[in-house]
Amino acid sequence: MTTRRRLLLGTAAALSFPRLAAAQQRASLADPLRLGADQSLMDSGLATALLKAFGRDTGVVVQLNAGPAQPLLDALERGELDATLTNAPQAELRLESQGLAHDRRRVADSALVLVGPAPKKKAPDPAGIAKMTDAAAALVQIRDAAAAAPGTIVFLSPGDGSGAHLAEQALWRAAQVAPAAPWYAKVTAGALVAQARQQAAYALVERGVWAARGGTPLAVLVEGDGRMTLPVHVMRAFRVNHPAGKLFATWITGPKGRAVVARQRGYRVPA
Repeated sequence: MTTRRRLLLGTAAALSFPRLAAAQQRASLADPLRLGADQSLMDSGLATALLKAFGRDTGVVVQLNAGPAQPLLDALERGELDATLTNAPQAELRLESQGLAHDRRRVADSALVLVGPAPKKKAPDPAGIAKMTDAAAALVQIRDAAAAAPGTIVFLSPGDGSGAHLAEQALWRAAQVAPAAPWYAKVTAGALVAQARQQAAYALVERGVWAARGGTPLAVLVEGDGRMTLPVHVMRAFRVNHPAGKLFATWITGPKGRAVVARQRGYRVPA
């Protein structure tokens, strides 16, 4: 507890006097802030940019745990993490409503995009979904096209409990479709965009990840459906109270954190 009190005092000083940041960083090595971040926020560069700026401003050392949102939120509930940075609003709300996590704040706004083989000249994409505005209807059309021409259409999913995966599953439910092999396949976490590009497959991808890693032969075919929104939140554990946790939540949603978000492709600063 003494170490944590010293850490809290040191972080406040570092905010006022940047020269103290290096000394504070050394002091906090013994008691880092344990942060869980959804893998997509790492792949897009958002989490890395925020943590770099936070460390520079405060000197607080962060022990980063990257992975899918749902397992990270489970760890937050158990007190194994001090805070999380995730894009799984429904799972977050369940914890908050049960009093198992608190101090939930909106960090950034993003969304899913439905990508697939890019149309060529007057030839549509294989499922013919380009420029559709209803994501659920587009998924139904992908299923129907796959059934009509077996082996020509593939849809890839991370299948890992990430924020993007949870949102994808909600869209399949809205479409009243139970996706299944052989046209629907799960891929290794963190490899969704690369494998989709390699296989010329369809996929629902977080916009920031697409901005960082997307490209030919795929293109964004469907976007803008309100059900595709994917906001990013920070949330603190209820079972543990790291003294830098509140500082992190305040900084990341304050002017300096918002400035970092504004520079990241695929994200918008919350209103």
